[in-house]
Amino acid sequence: MGTGFFTSVDDVSAKLAGAGYLASTAVATTVFLADRLGKPLLVEGPAGVGKTELAKAVAQVSGSRLVRLQCYEGIDEARALYEWNHAKQLLRITAGREETWEQARTDIFGEEFLLRRPLLTAISSDEPTVLLIDETDKADMEVEGLLLEVLGDFQVTVPELGTITATRAPFAVLTSNATRELSEALRRRCLFLHIGFPDEELERDIVRLKVPGIDAALADSVVRVIAALRAMDLRKLPSVAETVDWARTLLALGASTLDDRVVRESLGVVLKHQDDIAKAGAGLKLEQVLDAS
Repeated sequence: MGTGFFTSVDDVSAKLAGAGYLASTAVATTVFLADRLGKPLLVEGPAGVGKTELAKAVAQVSGSRLVRLQCYEGIDEARALYEWNHAKQLLRITAGREETWEQARTDIFGEEFLLRRPLLTAISSDEPTVLLIDETDKADMEVEGLLLEVLGDFQVTVPELGTITATRAPFAVLTSNATRELSEALRRRCLFLHIGFPDEELERDIVRLKVPGIDAALADSVVRVIAALRAMDLRKLPSVAETVDWARTLLALGASTLDDRVVRESLGVVLKHQDDIAKAGAGLKLEQVLDAS
């Protein structure tokens, strides 16, 4: 059963746009299906194209609580699911020295001593919840196996307490930058969405939405130059986040048009490696890019 956040694909598009997230038809359709079918949504794509922002926007427009699990190398079950408050347990045992171990054990493994981490927090929530599992590809295979269990039936077994099953399944979004291949088992659990770089028309709309006050001609120039940079053989291609940052930078500098000097002085906002900046400086033909129809 789905979460019931949206009534149609158009409803997704309209609500996300109201939250400042301009979704393509493919994005809106996949979000609607994930909502309607109650399946986790796996979103892959380059960094900075709006994967994390999509989950945040869904939480905002649905009035849901956002619970985020930030994955990283070495993250374990205790950080992802739950752990016991050992210090508090020790204090409880010390305070009850006259008790038998069986009496103390029954008490210290109760809800009061349970530290809920993001996965258990989302599973046990009674309110509408968006569970964001961010940068899933940075976690190891053991955590991926844990996700299979949690996302399969939206339930978690705590040996001392029993099985905790979601009374209201969260809208789950997993993001990946594809730095490693996720297992087929995890992929099968999810609906898949790839978010790439937007076309120029959508990217212009994003810039004008995110950078109020920017001139339409300048926004168009920014998007054209970004597209030209993406066509180059760079270590790190500029993403939508860099496009928006560059537009804001140009606005702050009071630039009304793009010229070689402005581009040269602000290129570090867009490109993050010196060899990319050098390559762009040598290979970018600004006049040709801006004069292209």
